[in-house]
Amino acid sequence: MKLIIHRGTTEIGGTCVEVFTEKSRIVIDFGLPLVNARKEPFDSKVLIGKSPEELRRLKILPSVSGLYKDEERSVDAILISHSHMDHYGLLRYVHPGIPIYMSEGAKTLVEVSDIFTPHKTGKINTKIIDKRKKLTIEDFEIFPYLVDHSAFDALAFMIKADGKKIFYSGDFRGHGRKSELYRRMVSKPPKGIDCLLLEGSMIGRGEQLFKDEQAVQARMENVLKATPNIKFLFASSQNIDRIVSAYKACLKTNHVFVIDIYTAYILDCLRKVSKNIPQFNWRNIRVKFMKSHADSLAQNASVKLLYAYNARKIEIDEINAIKDKVLMLARDNSIFPILVKNIKDIEGAKIIYSMWEGYLTDKFKDFVAQKGLDIETVHTSGHATIQDLKVFAEALNPGRLIPIHTFEAGQYPSLFRNVQILQDREVFDV
Repeated sequence: MKLIIHRGTTEIGGTCVEVFTEKSRIVIDFGLPLVNARKEPFDSKVLIGKSPEELRRLKILPSVSGLYKDEERSVDAILISHSHMDHYGLLRYVHPGIPIYMSEGAKTLVEVSDIFTPHKTGKINTKIIDKRKKLTIEDFEIFPYLVDHSAFDALAFMIKADGKKIFYSGDFRGHGRKSELYRRMVSKPPKGIDCLLLEGSMIGRGEQLFKDEQAVQARMENVLKATPNIKFLFASSQNIDRIVSAYKACLKTNHVFVIDIYTAYILDCLRKVSKNIPQFNWRNIRVKFMKSHADSLAQNASVKLLYAYNARKIEIDEINAIKDKVLMLARDNSIFPILVKNIKDIEGAKIIYSMWEGYLTDKFKDFVAQKGLDIETVHTSGHATIQDLKVFAEALNPGRLIPIHTFEAGQYPSLFRNVQILQDREVFDV
């Protein structure tokens, strides 16, 4: 069994790994890059109107033969670890005959994103992974492991073939609401791992402001209690752990959690995966309608759901009447000025910023300052701390540990044993 990391040895995002034997080939993750060759934010507009061949020449699509629509298929399957764009965002270019395996939660979120966001995956040959069972693809045996991550229903994979075992960590952490999954893994790890592909997103980033999701919730509660004005939460609607933290904080402080149609639809769709996820019609949750979301849902999913959400709709007059007891979800810097335009006496309101701070632009900070709003970062990473990475690596005790999904591969030898640093497109014999 051999592997090639087509992208991921020197960067976070755009992950793509090929694993092959003499008989079979699979690809693990097929993500949109987060940065370009100059380490600047990747502009997805460059994809518009270009063929797979053009994108291969630009080195945006990895050079994996038999993977794309414009060629004869020779890849047996793709495994997707989770529903973040940097792990699945290039699937639209895949040959339609290739089965794409992912968890039920990941499939749901990919489909929801197609309804509400401009970057479309389109119709793909999706297969649901049963997280409790081994998956056999040609001469590969694949064992999925549910992991704790900011993406819902995320997976790691152990892959067996030719008498060897690869463990692909995907993105994971040990401090979220599913941290028991991490503790279970390190207490009873899979044995005999020949090669561990280990993410290192947090290496080089410094310490976290909040150690875990519980600390995030506790600080949210304090902010809600201490701010006598409306509060805004900047967080991804697909970060279900964070949505749960916000909802619990609202219940503890008797606040109304105002979500949008996009978020309501995500929570609604994920009910079939977990019954513990808050729903639009639960106590202390209301729905703020935005025309673009309502149009997207009506055109691409269900008009009936709009009527259902309408029963929990909250208008701006009611928000103004109870704004001292409102936490309103927000996400996009450009939409926020429209969101707050009709809110009275907004000076002194609070923004709980619960995302990566790199998304905060100077333009947005200037707008917030002009309005007299206060921003406080209340966030914990979706990725494992260095200490948790070290414990994880020691527990799995691989014959070789290969850096992936990191800008800091050079630091791995000082942190872990048996490190093998690869370059993108280098063939490694497991």
